[in-house]
Amino acid sequence: MDGNRRFARSHKIETVEGHNLGFEALARILEVCYKSGVKVVTVYAFSIENFKRSKYEVDALMEMAKVKLSQMAQHGDLMERYGACIRVLGQRELLRPDVLEAIDKAVDLTKNNGDAVLNVCFPYTSRDEITTAIRTTVEDYSKPLHQHARPFSQTRITQKIRSRNLTTSPPSTFVRASSPTPSNPSSVDDSISSSTTLHPESPPSDSREDTIYPDPEMITSETIADHLFTSNDPPLDLLIRTSGVKRLSDFMLWQCHKDTELFFLDVLWPEFDLWSFLPVLVEWQWRRKHADEKIMGNGLKSLKLR
Repeated sequence: MDGNRRFARSHKIETVEGHNLGFEALARILEVCYKSGVKVVTVYAFSIENFKRSKYEVDALMEMAKVKLSQMAQHGDLMERYGACIRVLGQRELLRPDVLEAIDKAVDLTKNNGDAVLNVCFPYTSRDEITTAIRTTVEDYSKPLHQHARPFSQTRITQKIRSRNLTTSPPSTFVRASSPTPSNPSSVDDSISSSTTLHPESPPSDSREDTIYPDPEMITSETIADHLFTSNDPPLDLLIRTSGVKRLSDFMLWQCHKDTELFFLDVLWPEFDLWSFLPVLVEWQWRRKHADEKIMGNGLKSLKLR
């Protein structure tokens, strides 16, 4: 959703009005996406870096987000008609309480819609998402699995061996092996007596030995992906950037993979409409069909070689 401010400057209108027109463009594009069978749409509504803008603009964007989310969830029939739920991805602690209240209400009102998803990244950066995913992964792998003595731990085995040696050896042998023969007979009695106070069957527990943690060697890229904000979403097939800028700007860096198609369009977001979007969908479908045919052709060739 890039180009709102430039659109406002080029049309000599307030910056806030440019953002308002951007939200209207979003509603139009969602209609096209859901009609075309797209199940998950993710929009970059507000970057964490945007907090560096003027207080006037940031406050206006927050107020607009409250109003637009409420309209989409309550008054508009778009979400209901296509069975779409709203999810807001990002750092909630950076938002004001009144904005959080509006977000939670919109999410709650659409939570039972299960046919499609609208992800609103607000406030968000991809680096922050990846950092959060790594942090939560570390937290999960720092939690003990269970806390009871392991029957085959090194400490338990050592204690068992000592226990058997003590119970099978005669007392005199134990005294000679442990210390020289004392001149005072009472010392021998004391030595033997002290040996009988041992409890080899109940060794002292070592909390470090008894605690089992998840193996960090088991952490994979899938583990990190499972802790991302988009963990429940399908792979990213298509990413569109408007305004003629050819960079990702810290958006869904992890989710982009070898099969993700990137389109950089020379159109400002408020102007992005059906006629801008349809050629992208058609080209993406053609590329996907061509890729699938190539995979099938390679598969048939390998079968013939066999």
